[in-house]
Amino acid sequence: MQHVSPVREPLVTGGKTYHDVTQDICRQVEAKPNIRWMAALSVALFFLGVFFYSVYRTLWYGIGEWGLNKTVGWAWDITNFVWWVGIGHAGTLISAVLLLFRQKWRSSINRAAEAMTIFAVICAAMFPVLHMGRPWLAYWVFPLQNTFGSLWVNFNSPLLWDVFAISTYFTVSLVFWYTGLVPDFATIRDRAKGPIAKVAYSLLSFGWKGSAKHWSRYETVSLILAGVSTPLVLSVHTIVSMDFATSVVPGWHTTIFPPYFVAGAIFSGFAMVLTLMLITRVVFKLEDYITLEHIALMNKIMMVTGSIVGVAYITEFFIAWYSQVEFEQYAFINRATGPYWWAYASMMTCNVITPQLVWFRRVRYSIPLTFILSIIVNIGMWFERFVIIVTSLHRDYLPSSWVMFSPSIIDIGIYVGTLGLFFTLFLLFAKFFPVVNMAEVKTILKYTVDNGPTYTGVHGHHEQAHQPATHGVPASAPVNYNKHE
Repeated sequence: MQHVSPVREPLVTGGKTYHDVTQDICRQVEAKPNIRWMAALSVALFFLGVFFYSVYRTLWYGIGEWGLNKTVGWAWDITNFVWWVGIGHAGTLISAVLLLFRQKWRSSINRAAEAMTIFAVICAAMFPVLHMGRPWLAYWVFPLQNTFGSLWVNFNSPLLWDVFAISTYFTVSLVFWYTGLVPDFATIRDRAKGPIAKVAYSLLSFGWKGSAKHWSRYETVSLILAGVSTPLVLSVHTIVSMDFATSVVPGWHTTIFPPYFVAGAIFSGFAMVLTLMLITRVVFKLEDYITLEHIALMNKIMMVTGSIVGVAYITEFFIAWYSQVEFEQYAFINRATGPYWWAYASMMTCNVITPQLVWFRRVRYSIPLTFILSIIVNIGMWFERFVIIVTSLHRDYLPSSWVMFSPSIIDIGIYVGTLGLFFTLFLLFAKFFPVVNMAEVKTILKYTVDNGPTYTGVHGHHEQAHQPATHGVPASAPVNYNKHE
């Protein structure tokens, strides 16, 4: 008999069989779109239309359509860029780092987190391209021959490191995501009834047969990609932070930025994963696969990274005082008490104070409170990037250059539009691709050798469901998901 922990709750509840897993996860792919999905897609497409209109205005009339000025040369565009890159961090952490640490609870959420990473990086990439002003001349940044009229880029610049880091991150994340999808595409291919679906999923599954050789190569490739991806969790946002830290602008020129940005990225990434997963588990009826234990564990990671970010905020003030550089000291005093004090207060409230509520068990296991908390955290992380960028620039060394920044309607339209792009891509993914990794979830089901799944009874004893086997595997049995206070 296989041992089941009397302490740890099962990662998949409901006494699921292998057949149940396939049925539950394939249901949303094979069924016709429901009215809720259509309504959500309609809203996302509307905001995507706002994005295209705002981009058209930017390309036709120029960057002057934005709220930038001579003093604040970076503002909403780079704020949104850093915010989207940060959101994309949780996918790699869940996929790679937790895989290497053999954390089985990642199996139900890694697929959606990886998809979120890819879509977030696509949204992030829009902003530097648009910030060029003339993106049709983007090929000038490549080291072409001088006869083409271009100048070589500065390889010592962190802005160029960004290009390599984020493109590498996107490529590895895309390969990792797609590799995990191949076995599930083969399952849908074998179940497909329509000729179009059968051909489409046959092409997507790359001829997967589920042989021992295929599974061996799948496991090997997954481990290799996890090993390659793990340094990217640290390197990508470290390099993004160097866009600021290698400058001499007061408020940016600090060595704490790399670890501070990485912790903030994981913090905001897990908040977005929670937002998406809490909606997905209800819409697609996946409560047995994305359980309260998954939500509590993600809440704990969010609380830890939020606390690290809070320590970083305090450390920044200490270093400014300890440096005895009046420009550095003024930059931080201006953040907290200057004209943008409301942005700083919002940042501290959302990122430092609110996540401490997760210490309470009722909050960790509460779905409504977790959903609200995840949205608050992402609002706070957006304000963090806004505070770092705008408040450090709007009052520089020359008081005659001091100016306030306010976004234009096009600034707001592009930001809201990238949200539309993100949710359009995620909704299409959730409808046509299996949103939970079937192959990995099946590996964590607990069965006895005899005739039924093992589950935890009311008093924590191991019991067995004596039901006839169906579909070649033990029959389903109820699970009493009882929390021991």
